Amino acid sequence: MITLQQIEEARRALAPVIRQTDLIEATGLSSGFETYIKAENLQRTGSFKIRGAFNKISKLTPEEKKRGVIACSAGNHAQGVALGASEHGIRSIVCLPDGAPISKIEATKHYGGEVELVSGVYDDAYARARQLAEEQGYVFVHPFDDPDVIAGQGTIGLEILDQIDEVDAIIVPVGGGGLISGIACAVKAIRPECKIYGVQAAGAPSMVEALRNNERKALPSVSTIADGIAVKMPGRITYEICKSCVDRFVTVTDDEISAAVLTLLERQKVVAEGAGAASVAAALYAGLPLAGRKVVCVVSGGNIDVTILSRVISRGLAAQGRLSEITVELDDRPGQLEVVAKIVAEQGANIVSVYHDRSDPETRLNAVYLRMMLETRNEAHRAGIEQELLAQGFKLHGRRNYTIIKEA
Repeated sequence: MITLQQIEEARRALAPVIRQTDLIEATGLSSGFETYIKAENLQRTGSFKIRGAFNKISKLTPEEKKRGVIACSAGNHAQGVALGASEHGIRSIVCLPDGAPISKIEATKHYGGEVELVSGVYDDAYARARQLAEEQGYVFVHPFDDPDVIAGQGTIGLEILDQIDEVDAIIVPVGGGGLISGIACAVKAIRPECKIYGVQAAGAPSMVEALRNNERKALPSVSTIADGIAVKMPGRITYEICKSCVDRFVTVTDDEISAAVLTLLERQKVVAEGAGAASVAAALYAGLPLAGRKVVCVVSGGNIDVTILSRVISRGLAAQGRLSEITVELDDRPGQLEVVAKIVAEQGANIVSVYHDRSDPETRLNAVYLRMMLETRNEAHRAGIEQELLAQGFKLHGRRNYTIIKEA
């Protein structure tokens, strides 16, 4: 276990470096419970990771600092290590998956880190970093399975308890488990009745599976838009802490994460990456027992590449039934497009794009597929348009397979 004393010491070490991020009351985000956002997306480097990385580096001996540090990361820990090392005037090398967002790669370099891109995912970067540490003598700074790193992340728990009275539940995104382990150790030591809930992406449920099977075992693969929590196997220390201190784990889909990113943007004007929005997705869609409670969602980071952000927003709109693709089979003769457009207009939707396809081998020789992208209010609105098209004698083909998310 990580003691409260260790976390308090970390808080003193971090005081000159980090920001005490705001705890924002998210009115209108949910109904039935009070929701607050711990905005670690506004932390230095854009995520909570600077806390653990800096605390670890601050404890290195002069001899260890001379050797330099090495780390592996999906992107956020990389920036924390790079900045922490630069603040201490030491060299840092960071192994990143080659699929990491460009913004995270460039930010790591900006903070002074030397970047090596590794083919694969986080776990492949981890193996390469370990190899270089052994070969070159660098000090390895683990992203989550290290007591000093966990203690640094735990300072978030202390801040939350200072910022809000009688918090009932804290929801935390989980990859390897360092963040939730630190928060759980801090909060349970001071307010044991507060529930700690962990959330993982459904495509990367490493801690969920480990706790379910009572065994840490690497997943064969992970796949999620929440790259910051795409970890194949949880840590040894974090697994034990989660087993004893975390009240419950849930998973959320990529569609739910996308909808949460969109909701945070629209309602709170908060930019969150997929991993950071996972806590809000859990609050809105995972069925946790939150009614009547004060709930804090830790938005762990905001380092989302703008090109990915546009895709996530589109995915979120589609998941909420607000961006709809409808394909209609038309007779290939004048006036048909006008009829369809009139139906859509009368139903109050907006046509974003139109594509005529005469080449599809599934169409009749005298027919054409009309693919429309529509702005709609919700899934019921879309369904009404489809019903009206069917009532007018048109045939519909195919649908994008999104999980439809009800508006929170």
